[in-house]
Amino acid sequence: MGLPAGVPGELWVTTANHFDGYRVARYLGVIRGITVRSRSIVGNFGASIQTLFGGQISLYTELAEKARAEAYEHMHAHAIAAGANAVLAMRYDANEITPGVTEVLAYGTAVVIEPLPPGTPYR
Repeated sequence: MGLPAGVPGELWVTTANHFDGYRVARYLGVIRGITVRSRSIVGNFGASIQTLFGGQISLYTELAEKARAEAYEHMHAHAIAAGANAVLAMRYDANEITPGVTEVLAYGTAVVIEPLPPGTPYR
């Protein structure tokens, strides 16, 4: 059974509360993706060298990007498993669990969206 015409076949994700031209047909609830990452001794050493020269600390930037990407991928998988074709109000959060160990959370509202009939104003 395929999706109705005009409904995205892939998962759409937005930080907004709606997609223009679509309505929420079903709310599936809050979904999340979590990862916990730690810095390595080698990474800490390399980053401490970078701090001597100022500017962006690329080793920590790469670690943060990887953690966010991993949390996003987990959230994406949970949304698909829930039957969603979209995620609304997507956000990230991060907390230090213990020094050098950080939790990164990606979350949002899993929904099924469908296109509005032509000429229908949004809301």
